Amino acid sequence: MTKKVAVVTAASKGMGAACATELAQRGYDIVLMSRSDAVLELSNKLQGMGLQGDVMNPADLERAVSGAYQRYGRVDAVINNTGHPPKGDLLEISDQEWHDSLDLLLLNVVRTARLVVPIMEKNGGGSIVNISSFGAIEPSLAFPLSSALRAALSAFTKLFADRYADRGIRMNTVLPGFVDSYPIDNETKAQIPMQRAGSTKEIAKTVAFLLSNDAGYITGQSICVDGGLGRSF
Repeated sequence: MTKKVAVVTAASKGMGAACATELAQRGYDIVLMSRSDAVLELSNKLQGMGLQGDVMNPADLERAVSGAYQRYGRVDAVINNTGHPPKGDLLEISDQEWHDSLDLLLLNVVRTARLVVPIMEKNGGGSIVNISSFGAIEPSLAFPLSSALRAALSAFTKLFADRYADRGIRMNTVLPGFVDSYPIDNETKAQIPMQRAGSTKEIAKTVAFLLSNDAGYITGQSICVDGGLGRSF
């Protein structure tokens, strides 16, 4: 039986590392990329391939995808994970910060899709999951760049599904709420119906499900994993 191959970005810690670990445990061959050299240690531990690179750099994305294809001969799954853009007052954010955040949160997904879609078409299908934020549907002035551009990512996810669903290539976006990779105060915790932060493992299991054949009829969706925090339908 041919093993599935997954590429995971920003995989050295937090949700990215949890996703990489979950997929390795499920039998995937994994290719991990992160700016931190910690990704090399994790990839060795998980018996995968690791490289240092930045999701904002198209050449690094190309290295990750081509490296996966050259080593394993296929790419079945991609997890587009990133860091967080800067905060700031809405009209005080500079043009450069907007452009950089566009690269970080949206164009990384577009560029990776350009690279993997031809490979997935050749293999008869594939699945892409983007890790976003509940701010995509619950915009907050505390996170203006994240809120605006992650909403754009959800729109792109739907457009991608419209374009490629009939080719067996699915794309979905996960919208985590507050996750235990970052500390939260009691006031924030009290706003969450479950009264706690989510765990990175819970996010990873949701992502793994969306990549799996069990989610074979799900595409174009932005799915909240937020303990009931969001109020939008």
